[in-house]
Amino acid sequence: MADAAPPAERIIDVPPERLARWFENFAARNGAPVQIAASPTGLTARSAGGAIAVAEAPFPAGWAPGSTDPVAALAAHAAADRLVGVLLVRLGGFAAGVFHGPRLVSSKVGSRHVQGRSAAGGWSQQRFARRRANQAVAALDAAIEAAALVLVPVAAELDALVLGGDRRAVERVLADPRTDALGHVDVEPRFLPVPDPRPGVLRATPGAFRAIRIRVRNVN
Repeated sequence: MADAAPPAERIIDVPPERLARWFENFAARNGAPVQIAASPTGLTARSAGGAIAVAEAPFPAGWAPGSTDPVAALAAHAAADRLVGVLLVRLGGFAAGVFHGPRLVSSKVGSRHVQGRSAAGGWSQQRFARRRANQAVAALDAAIEAAALVLVPVAAELDALVLGGDRRAVERVLADPRTDALGHVDVEPRFLPVPDPRPGVLRATPGAFRAIRIRVRNVN
């Protein structure tokens, strides 16, 4: 007899304002009572019907469970008005911003042209590769300058740093000496897979970095 398939897992991001209602619906769908226990990383809920929901606290460095109402405590933690730096970098585009709670208080967003790939060969291909590499370096330097202008001056005041875009590009920005001060800021573990960083993309990031990520599975 073949082994049973592992339980399917769903991943949901829930705004802090909707967390209490989400757990009420979880109990209604999966069976009450629901046992909820806080942990160093968030909380775990087990329903009478066998479903398990594991909620991950955003900004885990500041999460301190201990309330008699762990759901309310987690919602309050996620919704706290922190000073958060956001750095989004992709090839040719960048955005650096500082948020107080969900409000954007300072930012710099920009882009630099980086050519796509060429099908040409020989010397033409080599010239294209050099030109593209130079464009990529200029684009990365612009992203570093934006981080140095917007984030570095307030690095000592930031509660957390949220990163997103392309991991390698972000790592190169943070490895530059001009952004050394950001190395002392707590980095939010969740990396945001955003599209090209534009003003609207940057302004929308609080909806992602303040959300509680919940992993739901049914063990029956």
